[in-house]
Amino acid sequence: MIKPKTREEIEIMRESALVVSKTLGMLAKEVKPGVTTLHLDKLAEDFIREQGAIPGFLGLYDFPNTLCMSPNSQVVHGIPNNTPLQEGDIISIDCGAIKNDFYGDHAYTFPVGEIAPETQKLLDITKESLYVGIRELKVGNRVGDVGFAIQNFTEKHGYGVVRELVGHGLGKKMHEDPEMPNYGRRGRGKKFIEGMVVAIEPMTNLGTHKIRQHNDGWTITTLDDKPSAHFEHDVAIVDGKPELLSTFKYIYDALGIESNEEDEFRQKPLIL
Repeated sequence: MIKPKTREEIEIMRESALVVSKTLGMLAKEVKPGVTTLHLDKLAEDFIREQGAIPGFLGLYDFPNTLCMSPNSQVVHGIPNNTPLQEGDIISIDCGAIKNDFYGDHAYTFPVGEIAPETQKLLDITKESLYVGIRELKVGNRVGDVGFAIQNFTEKHGYGVVRELVGHGLGKKMHEDPEMPNYGRRGRGKKFIEGMVVAIEPMTNLGTHKIRQHNDGWTITTLDDKPSAHFEHDVAIVDGKPELLSTFKYIYDALGIESNEEDEFRQKPLIL
């Protein structure tokens, strides 16, 4: 059952989402060869608590850390460890935070130094597919419209769209209705309503869409061990249209990247 949020609750959720956005922006400068994911995890935990929030993943379903850190062929849910990142790696960082009882949850896949051109294209297309999906999040459309848009765009580039892992509704629980697959058929699934808030998160593989879960119960990798990318935003439906609650602008400011990709999804300017 979809739980729509009031305008006041959506603004509270924006605060939660921006805690995560700021955390990812802080980490952007720290992602480099030689750094361990466990070190980044500790930085994130401290930073989230300094903002008056609580790490949203730590202890959730017994997950042991603040961040899901998934390098290279890991799709999602990677556990931070002491293995240093290497030049040419990519690392998906998925972060959650609770503030004022509401969750924020979004993700970005970072290059570690210089990466292969085909891997950079995977990152670019996966991020673009996120916005392709967000455009379909409007009153009267259905879950399948978002999934179809992401799948159609991504598969045209020859990439595999993960089936077993999906986006989700968001609120006082990390996972609410509806589930938001990154594949589907137009006109199918639950209908979108005013005030709903979801996390849309395409997970795209350079090769096959098939995945496998490891014995730790968390780590998911591509079946062919080719790279996978993951990008995620928190989005509300406001006045019938998608409104971004999270932002990548803190990341872009840290890395010196100029972008206006989010502007069409904001009804008022973002104040950083």
